[in-house]
Amino acid sequence: MKNCAIVGINWGDEGKGRMVDLLTDHYDIVVRYQGGGNAGHTVINERGRFALHLLPSGIFREGVVNILGNGVALDPENLWKEMEEIMARGVPLTPDNLKISSRASLLLPWHRDLDALEEQRLKDHPYGSTKQGIAPFYSDKYQKKTVLAGELFYPEELKEHLAELMEWKNLTLTGVYGAKACTMEDLEDWLRNYGEKIRPYVCDTGAYLKEAAEQGKNILFEAQLGALRDLDFGIYPYTTSSNTTAAYAPIGAGLPSLRLTDVVGVVKAYSTCVGEGPFVCEMFGKEAEELREAGAEYGAKTGRPRRVGPIDLVATRYGVEVQAATRIALTKLDVLSYMEKIPVCTRYLLPDGDGWRETDRFPFPLELSRAKPVISYCEGWNCDISGVRRWEDLPKAAREYVCMIEDAVGCPIRYISVGPERDSIIFR
Repeated sequence: MKNCAIVGINWGDEGKGRMVDLLTDHYDIVVRYQGGGNAGHTVINERGRFALHLLPSGIFREGVVNILGNGVALDPENLWKEMEEIMARGVPLTPDNLKISSRASLLLPWHRDLDALEEQRLKDHPYGSTKQGIAPFYSDKYQKKTVLAGELFYPEELKEHLAELMEWKNLTLTGVYGAKACTMEDLEDWLRNYGEKIRPYVCDTGAYLKEAAEQGKNILFEAQLGALRDLDFGIYPYTTSSNTTAAYAPIGAGLPSLRLTDVVGVVKAYSTCVGEGPFVCEMFGKEAEELREAGAEYGAKTGRPRRVGPIDLVATRYGVEVQAATRIALTKLDVLSYMEKIPVCTRYLLPDGDGWRETDRFPFPLELSRAKPVISYCEGWNCDISGVRRWEDLPKAAREYVCMIEDAVGCPIRYISVGPERDSIIFR
C-alpha cells in the first residue's frame, strides 16, 4: 500500500494540482486534508482547463474516490458552485466518487464578511488575504465555535447552534466593525441553498479511510499552498491559517494512525509568490514582467499578478526539510527556455553589525525583510523543450540546471514538467 502526500515546497502555486491529476492514475483515493477555497489548483486534461479550489484534483479520474477531510475549511456555498461548474462540463459527481467528512467544520457567510472587514481595517498593512474567510474560520474552529458538516443531518439542533453562534458573532460584526448584523433568515436561506445540496455527500470518511487502508488501497493526500505558507513553519504572519505540511495529512484527512510512505514535493523551476510578505529573491521591472508573461503567472483564484523571481535554493532547501520530501516534481522548466542566462538565488545576505554575512539557512521570519539575495547564473538552453519526453533528450544546459537544483536541495528530482498538459512530463 502507498500513502503519498503531494505538497508545495515554496509559497504555493507550484503546480500541485497538475501533479495530483497525473499521479492519481496509480491511486484509489485522493484526500484534500487542509485549507479552503482561497487558492486554486489548475488541471488541464482531455475535458479542458479547470481551476479547482475545494474539490480534490483526482476528481477527473474514473474510479478514484475523492475526499474532503476534517482539516478542510468547508465552504458549502463555494463548493456547491464549483461542483455545478464541474458537472456542467461533463464530470460526474456522486456520493460514490466525492465524500465530505462529517467532522469538517463549515465556513459560514460571516467568515468571508469578517475577512474583508479586517483587511479593510488594516489598510496599508494588510496580510494579503484573498477574503475567502479562511483566517476567521480557523480562528473560530480553535475557539470551538464552528458547525460540523455532520450537523446538517440534525436540522433542529443545527438551527439552535447557529442561533447561538450568530448572537456571539454579531457582537463583532456590529460592535467592532460597525457592519450589518447577520439574521436567522439569512442563515436559513444559506442552509437551504447550499447546506442541503452538499448533505448527500457527507459521511464518516474516517471509517471509510480506515477500511480502505486495511484493504491495502493506495491513498494520495493533496495539500494546498506550500511550506512557506504553513502556519507554524512559514513566513509568519504572512501565512495561511492551517498546516500545509505533509506531516498533517493523516490528521486532516481523518485517519491519524496512517503513516505516509512517500512525499512528493512540488517545486517550480523559478519562484512565484501571490500575496503579501517577504520574498527575498523577487524580481522587478522588465525582467519580472518577461518572466511573468512567459509563465502566465496570475493567481488561479484571484487573477492577481504573481510576484516572480529566480529559483530560491535557500527557501527550497528549507521547504524540502519541512515537508520531509522523498522526491521532487520540478514544474514549468519550459518557461525558462527564453533566457540566455538563468538567475539562481544561491544564498542570502543578512545584516551583521556594520556589514553583511552570507547564509544558506532560511532565517527567522523577522530577518527575512532585511535579507538580500546572492545571485549566480546558469547557462540557458534557448530552445523549445515542450515536446521533450525523455531525460536524455533535454538539452545539456537544461539537464545541468535540473541537477544543480537536485544537488543543492538534497532530494532527487523524479518528475520534470515541460508543459501544462497531462502528458507534458519527463519521468526520471
